[in-house]
Amino acid sequence: MEILFLKMLLLLAGCLAGLFYHLSDLCGGEKRTVQNKPNFIVILADDVGWGDLGANWAETKDTPHLDQMAAEGMRFVDFHSAASTCSPSRASLLTGRLGIRNGVTHNFAVTSVGGLPLNETTLAEVLKEAGYITAVIGKWHLGHSGLYHPNFRGFDYYFGIPYSHDMGCTDTPGYNLPPCPACPRRSAATSSHGRDCYTKVALPLFENITIIQQPVNLTGLAAEFAEKATQFIQRARGPAPPCPGAGWIPSPELSPPTLQVLRVLGASESGRPFFLYLALAHMHVPLVLAQPPSSSSFPEPYRASLREMDALVGRIKDKVDGCGKENTFLWFTGDNGPWAQKCELAGSVGPFSGAWQRQRGGSAAKQTTWEGGHRVPALAYWPGRIPANVTSTALLSTTDIFPTLVSLAKASLPPDRRFDGSDASEILFGQSRHGHKMLFHPNSGAAGKAGEIKALRLAQYKAFYTTGGAKACDGSIGLEEHHQPPLIFNLDQDIQEQVPLDVKAGEYRAVLPMITRALTDFLQDIATDNISTADYSHDPAAMPCCNPQHIVCRCQACCSSSNREP
Repeated sequence: MEILFLKMLLLLAGCLAGLFYHLSDLCGGEKRTVQNKPNFIVILADDVGWGDLGANWAETKDTPHLDQMAAEGMRFVDFHSAASTCSPSRASLLTGRLGIRNGVTHNFAVTSVGGLPLNETTLAEVLKEAGYITAVIGKWHLGHSGLYHPNFRGFDYYFGIPYSHDMGCTDTPGYNLPPCPACPRRSAATSSHGRDCYTKVALPLFENITIIQQPVNLTGLAAEFAEKATQFIQRARGPAPPCPGAGWIPSPELSPPTLQVLRVLGASESGRPFFLYLALAHMHVPLVLAQPPSSSSFPEPYRASLREMDALVGRIKDKVDGCGKENTFLWFTGDNGPWAQKCELAGSVGPFSGAWQRQRGGSAAKQTTWEGGHRVPALAYWPGRIPANVTSTALLSTTDIFPTLVSLAKASLPPDRRFDGSDASEILFGQSRHGHKMLFHPNSGAAGKAGEIKALRLAQYKAFYTTGGAKACDGSIGLEEHHQPPLIFNLDQDIQEQVPLDVKAGEYRAVLPMITRALTDFLQDIATDNISTADYSHDPAAMPCCNPQHIVCRCQACCSSSNREP
């Protein structure tokens, strides 16, 4: 009976989660009761290129809001995602640990049973323990079944999609290569569009544990993300959303942990700091525009989508500026580089072309360990704390977000494990210019075993033990090659990674022992660490489905987007 009650409770909790928004107003000048801790907003763009920001690359003219944020904050030009594909990158951001430690080495699927291992502690869990209200809005992609759902990983509120929005059909398929059809309405016949198109199940939209729309309307998704995010920041008061099962009364026999779900979601949050993790669907395909082209002067879809993302970020920044910006830290970055095989629907790597690989065929962007795959734009904004109009050359990573925010929140890192990230507070506040000396880049879906470390950075030097394996726009796939001794590039002199150092040159002979030692020491550290293993098993029953009786699980939303408020 306890399990039945728990299921009913979770259904109720999906609606009650919105109620806590109406119990406080973080912008109302109320005195904080949690040691005046700062608010945190982490905005993670998807498949965005380093060269997509005008502040980084003069050829880009479509990001005025992000460029303004760079002018008013700190811009990092040597900032890297912890992996070059979705799930591993996001897992590392939320744990401060690479996939070789946290167990997430490749992407989770629609039918995945598991997710980010449950023994891994998320940033949201640490901050929640420190008194924060937590929310994730946008793409999750770290497990959607059972306890892997974000509501069970430290987030009080979740609104978004469980994985990439090309991993399910919609009625608004947008721009993709190859083009994908809309969801079928009468038959779920096998698609002839290839493995890149999902036609068996529609893409769901969740609010907490409840699927509120399937398939999701991609045309309005960006606006919904922005609305939910600004409402979360504002804590606007308003009527609670309609709720299936709202008349159910929990049994007094329920266990204390079960009842605690209600207490957390229904308790007053007045005066508490917040952590918002806003994981955008931009700039991943399919590109879907809220305002479709209406004239010949309309820019190509990627540029139009980039403008839409920029406007969304600008809206969040405007909300912060009007709502206690002196105590809110906003961090913008990307999960990995652009998906080159999508051609004109992919972004710009800027100068990080990976010329050595491109000369041999294949991509040097997303999924690879070339700079274009993991060097991403990054901006930090906190007026009065982070100096304005500063360009930092410090070598940093998305793994640094976890320890930095934990430090600023005056919280403690989880014990009994080691972290790849470091506290970057001194760099943010202009007290230091030095970041990592070394970064380790895992295989991320191209050549080699996923998650293994076959590329690393040591100061200005970049070493490759494995290359190739990713598809380029022209359809070529670079031959998988293993290099022993490794290819080594001096990025200070060759940012395009075009000509590796001559193995006979003195510079190569001088740096090779240091690179070898760094990798050896790192792998020994891994061998003695508390590492996790992710469950990558599959079960069709794990597919999110609001109505299995209908084709592609199609169902009506429980309430229209115009009436739904957090």
